[in-house]
Formats: sequence, C-alpha cells, structure tokens
Amino acid sequence: MADLARRPLGRTGLSVTPLCVGTSALGSMPHLYGYAVDTERASATLRATFAGPINFLDTSNDYAGGEAERRIGAVLAEIGGLPDGYVVATKIDPSRDGGELDFTGERARRSVAESRSRLGLEALQLVYLHDPERISFEEAMAPDGPVAAMRRLHDDGVIAHLGVAGGPIDLLSQFVATGLFEVLISHNRYTLLDRSALALFEQCAVAGVAVVNGAPFGGGMLAKGPDTQPRYGYRETAEEIRERARAMQRACERRDVPLAAAALQFSLRQPLITSTIVGVTRPERIAETLDHAALPIPEELWEELDALAAPEALWLR
Repeated sequence: MADLARRPLGRTGLSVTPLCVGTSALGSMPHLYGYAVDTERASATLRATFAGPINFLDTSNDYAGGEAERRIGAVLAEIGGLPDGYVVATKIDPSRDGGELDFTGERARRSVAESRSRLGLEALQLVYLHDPERISFEEAMAPDGPVAAMRRLHDDGVIAHLGVAGGPIDLLSQFVATGLFEVLISHNRYTLLDRSALALFEQCAVAGVAVVNGAPFGGGMLAKGPDTQPRYGYRETAEEIRERARAMQRACERRDVPLAAAALQFSLRQPLITSTIVGVTRPERIAETLDHAALPIPEELWEELDALAAPEALWLR
C-alpha cells in the first residue's frame, strides 16, 4: 500500500496526500488526449475518487470548457458536499470572447464566479493563476490584472489560498519571488526525462511555497511508451527524447517494473514535491495508481534511468 500520509501544503494550513487526482481529461478532451470520457464514466470515477484514500483533487475553469468542473460539482451535490478534509483546487483561466484573449482582472473575477457556481462551493480553498505565460508578467501583476483581482477575492474570503500554475520556469520564478503565492504547480518539467524545474523547486522551498508536480508522465509518453504516445508535454518532440524513453521502457521491462510506476515514483521520491498530480479517468485507475506508487523499485534501476535522462539542451524550460 502506498504511503498516503497527509503532508502540510506549505504554509496554507491545508494537509494533502502525496497523490492528487487530476481532472483535465475527465471533462473529455479527445483532441488533446486522444479519447473521450462520457458523463457516466466521469461520474463513476469521481465518486470513487471522493470515497478513496486520496484527499486532493485538481481542476480548472477551462478544462473542457468548464465541463470538468460541472461534472465535479454534480457529484459533490450527489454525495452531499465536499467530504471532510478533502481539498479541491481550481484555476483562473482567460476567455476568448470574439477570438481575443481576455486575462484581465475582470475576467479573473468571472472565472472564479463560474468555478464557484459549477462546483457548488461558496468559497474556494485554493485557486491558481493558470498558465500566465499567455500574457506578460507585467500584465498579470498590473493594478487591473488577474493577480490583483485574486488578492481582492482572497481579502473578501472568496479564495482561501493563492497559487500559480504554468510552464516556463523563469516566468514561474518571477511569480514565486513576489511572495504572493503559497502553492506552485509545474508540469512536464520534472520527469524521468526532463529535470528543468529542480532549481525552481529549490527556490520554492526557501520561500515556503508548496510544490505540486503535474504531468509526471510527460503527457502520456512515460505511461504508455513513446511508440504509443510519441508527443512529450502535449507537443511534438525530438526523436532523441523518444529514443531515451524507449531505453527507459526497456530498462523497466528487464526488471518487471511498469514504466508508469517508475515515472510516478520519480516524482513521489523527490522531497521538494508535496504532491504529484495524476490524471484519472476510470474508477479502477485509482487502485492502479496506488499500486504503482507502492511497487518496490531497485536502486540500480534508478541509476540506469538517471543516466538516460535527456540532456539539458532538450529540456522544456
């Protein structure tokens, strides 16, 4: 059985399990993941999630155009509300009304209002500024920008804790340095293949910011293998990345270790990471994830996998 003892989520006062259920695919985004998830399957998965040993769930305003939040809210209403001790985090997203990106403070307020309505929650425990690389740091931090709106919503008691979630390491470092955020999500940048987020995680540790690691499978390559999922980080990648992933897969097979188990435990064994997000789209996937988290992995395999990591020139950064 995986160790699911709850850990302090930085300075928030919340306690979470080292595993967090990700819900982007639960809204059904076949264009991104290659498969659809109908409402019945999503609802069954969410019921199992809220009844299971993991107490941390991650979603976002714009996952499947809000459908992920709607499905979560429907199940929460069905089971009588959020279970005691459970933490649900969501994210602020821009809109594209008329095709033009709107990531203003006003849009941030609407995003939070939409999330509260869909989830059926009067107040939100943790809300992240999502993918701020879509605008400049200066726009995000402007008096009429989304960060200022988040701070006002926090002061009004609508948001309990603020986080930032995104990709580019240097940009996330700027947000951490403001001292305004209590939790950070980095995705696809701390995996068996890519280690570019490590310095950012060290910065967070000094600042007292909790780290949540997203996409430990690199968008599927490190779960299904590069011949089934040739894209890394939701994008086309160098053939060398795929070759290294194939070599990792062969190394794991020689020791009867699923590649997905090694990829998951690579994140779980990093002490700078409080929780790791794993997408779940079937009820049985929860037990499978727990099995992968608990599987014994010999030290010599870790040494071999470390030697196969991509060179810095191929990291996403």
